[in-house]
Amino acid sequence: MNPPALPELEALERIIELGAGWLQSRVVCEVALPRGGSYPVHVITLGNSSREVPAVGYFGGVHGLECIGAGVVIAYLQSLVMRLQWDSTLHQQLKCVRMVFMPIVNPGGMALNTRANPNGVDLMRNAPVQATEAVPFLVGGQRFSSGLPWYRGVQDAPMEAENQAVLEVVTNELLARDFSLSVDCHSGFGVSDRIWFPFAHTRTPITHLAEMHALKNIFVRSNSHHRYVIEPQSLQYLAHGDLWDHLYQQSCAQAQRVFLPLTLEMGSWLWVKKNPRQLFSRHGIFNPLIEHRQQRVLRQHQLLLDFLSRAACGHSLWLPRGESRAWHHAQALQDWY
Repeated sequence: MNPPALPELEALERIIELGAGWLQSRVVCEVALPRGGSYPVHVITLGNSSREVPAVGYFGGVHGLECIGAGVVIAYLQSLVMRLQWDSTLHQQLKCVRMVFMPIVNPGGMALNTRANPNGVDLMRNAPVQATEAVPFLVGGQRFSSGLPWYRGVQDAPMEAENQAVLEVVTNELLARDFSLSVDCHSGFGVSDRIWFPFAHTRTPITHLAEMHALKNIFVRSNSHHRYVIEPQSLQYLAHGDLWDHLYQQSCAQAQRVFLPLTLEMGSWLWVKKNPRQLFSRHGIFNPLIEHRQQRVLRQHQLLLDFLSRAACGHSLWLPRGESRAWHHAQALQDWY
């Protein structure tokens, strides 16, 4: 039985075909639907495959309802493929960085129009991480029922196949390098576009707080008119099972390496405020429904995604060391904690 068509997946596969001369792609897992049929989860890479160069990862579609997150990543990948046909500076940049894309982590949830995957599990509550303090009821992750949102999955069961695929890709492509960045694109939180970083399970600062503050500094100085709120997720709420907390903790086992995972939370209430009728659509609560607003969202975040690839390339120029690292750490504590 053929599953329903997914426009985002079809767009991604066209880009893979168009960029065949420059991209490498593989199917990292297949996601089955309850009524038959399955979807592939693609991972696409380009740039220098040497473990000596830094890497940056782009992830989207972790929550099936939040199609705009996948759309932002796909739009950036398409831009790169188009530029590779004429942009010599991009070719030079790709000699110095590895770029990794998983634009649609949860195609089953996208097809079913649910936040969770086809098993009813919220992939961002499914990692083996337990919050150290009280979390918001349900929102922070629950094991009562897969019929309720934010379901974590069965206690002590392996992570869902989609999360295991992300773990494999991050471990092999990002954590195997001395420096790496990632961004996971979501929607649905408040009226501001936020860039979150770990932790979600504790209010304790991360080991690489100074490096995260330095990254924020170069972004703000380079983009003085940006509208992002950059902060640890713990300033908003705590949660069990955060996938990026788990992956960051894995990276800390290698003390000499730096992995800085970010989550882009696009403020979907901005779109609802401009078009209140979206409140009556489940899809509309998390995505812009009017075409020109969708196009604007796809455009406005390309700057951030492109910045991250350049920041990875030039990490040796801005990573703080010695007294500079101590200053960034102290400033970060003052700014965020």
